[in-house]
Amino acid sequence: MVNKILIFNTGPIISLTMNNLLWLLKPLKRQFQGKFVIPKAVKRELIDKPFKIKRFKFEALQVLHYINNNTLEVVDKREITKKAEKILSIANKCFRAHGKNIEIIHYAEASTLATALVLGADALCVDERTTRLLIEDPARLSKILSKKLHTKIKVNSKNLKEIKKEVKGIKLIRSAELVVIAYELGLLDNYVKHTSISKNELLDSVLWGVKLDGCAISEKEIEQIIKLEK
Repeated sequence: MVNKILIFNTGPIISLTMNNLLWLLKPLKRQFQGKFVIPKAVKRELIDKPFKIKRFKFEALQVLHYINNNTLEVVDKREITKKAEKILSIANKCFRAHGKNIEIIHYAEASTLATALVLGADALCVDERTTRLLIEDPARLSKILSKKLHTKIKVNSKNLKEIKKEVKGIKLIRSAELVVIAYELGLLDNYVKHTSISKNELLDSVLWGVKLDGCAISEKEIEQIIKLEK
């Protein structure tokens, strides 16, 4: 039996940690019946760098615990590094403003994309809107950049076509989808047990929690999810 693989970017792990929900990884992995993987570059972002900063040191230790107990598996392959560098080079030359290329993704993000491709992952868990739009709707990304920078964006059509080809086939989910699955499995029920708080309020609170900690989910999407889960 071939193991299923879910790759994690930095954002979803941070969202779960900030909401005291990192513990969900273990039962979710058991339900998934596969591997939860992060590339070495993401480990650096989650543990190595923040561990040197007192404000983020304990958060780093929490994530490290789930690496040490094998809930999260760190991968480091030469093929991933090579693919990540290629993706980074192409992606960050897709859009220009004021005569300069716009850096739209960092190495850790490129590394998660590369890992998903090299390992043939079932999905990539990423919360950042820019990375998601680069894969799903680069035309919309151009409009958002233009609005954000208050200037016209020059699009490198050749690079945009190339990056779409490079990342074709990657399926995306967010921390929002993870907490919805956890909710459906009853993993969050203890938070409202012996209280007058409804399960809808529980779901609303957890979705807003991950949204405010970086998950690209709109208020409208949250409302739609709650309606579907009633």
